[in-house]
Amino acid sequence: MAYNSQNLIRYTPPSWASTLCYIPQYYLKLAQRLTPIYQWDLPAAFPNRSISNFQIYIKRDDMTGSVLSGNKVRKLEFLLADALQKKCTSILTAGGIQSNHCRTTAVAARQLGLSSYLFLRCDEEMRSNLQLVGCTGNVFLNSMVASKVFLIERKAQFFPDILPKMQQLSTYLKSTTGDECYLIPIGGSNVIGLFGYIECFRELVEQGLYENFDDIVVTCGSGGSTCGLALSNYLTGSKVKMHALCICSDANYFYQHIDETLQQLKLSDQVKARDIVDIIDGYAGLGYGLSTEDEMKFAYDVSKSTGIILDPVYNTKAVKGMLHELEHNPERFQGRRILYIHTGGIFGAYDGRFNNMLEQERSSNVEIMNWTDYQTSIGDNKK
Repeated sequence: MAYNSQNLIRYTPPSWASTLCYIPQYYLKLAQRLTPIYQWDLPAAFPNRSISNFQIYIKRDDMTGSVLSGNKVRKLEFLLADALQKKCTSILTAGGIQSNHCRTTAVAARQLGLSSYLFLRCDEEMRSNLQLVGCTGNVFLNSMVASKVFLIERKAQFFPDILPKMQQLSTYLKSTTGDECYLIPIGGSNVIGLFGYIECFRELVEQGLYENFDDIVVTCGSGGSTCGLALSNYLTGSKVKMHALCICSDANYFYQHIDETLQQLKLSDQVKARDIVDIIDGYAGLGYGLSTEDEMKFAYDVSKSTGIILDPVYNTKAVKGMLHELEHNPERFQGRRILYIHTGGIFGAYDGRFNNMLEQERSSNVEIMNWTDYQTSIGDNKK
């Protein structure tokens, strides 16, 4: 279904956020709300680890939709509403080569009848040989909605490197096609996208956050979801403790990002980032978008034991880090009832990096077989 300005819905923030600056006027209904919460039996999945005294729960924000799944669509409900209100016709954003944010933006933009342009960071080898880009995972979905993609340096940062490129393209499109462009930062992490996870926190309160949980844990890749949750936790006076695990950069970077957001919201005199969230370093592994064999094996162990699929970029590293902290630094958690927020990213698991490991697992465990041969085998055993 295509959307237009008639699909804009007037936004009313929760009472505890009603005095914030930059409250959006409108939002779009893109996400499936009230994603479920249930107990996640990770302690039973890892009986050799000292975490049995914790109760771990999971909020399935990987179920906010299909191709619009994950945490990014919550932010885009506000960002794309702002774009429509401003009568923009093209959306520009950036991320990694398998960016969930870019994929969600590209799909949602096309559903709204808008064009999308993606600046995707990757290695020099891929930029020199475009055939290496392939057509798997999020790249496949970007292609299916005819998004235009520009490959840029892996180490490019948004403000000094990427934003000027986006502004240059915006100027060019305006002069040659008349398109009005709307620029979205990496991860949709700004004061408008922030309201996606202010709304998520309102949802958590409705789902019994205060009564049922002591700590919230989330992955931190661009800082927007972490900031929205931590700020909401502060504004409501909640006693729940907020934790975020870095999967790129470091804690200082994200504390600075959140402090800058608080300054924009004119809250920096009241509170600092370190007062409202515990950002945990040490689990980025090889770096953003890169996976070790141990991380992939961990994701497989979780999925085969609990049925929850973890993407390699975000949630695998965050959950692995959370379990390590629960086991080795339990004192950093204020209670025993832990709520992990699964931020999605399923299509990032389809980029092929799991293939070799899964083929080896299938072979050693004989998970795929010809039924006729198996039928003969069980027939022989009966005799």
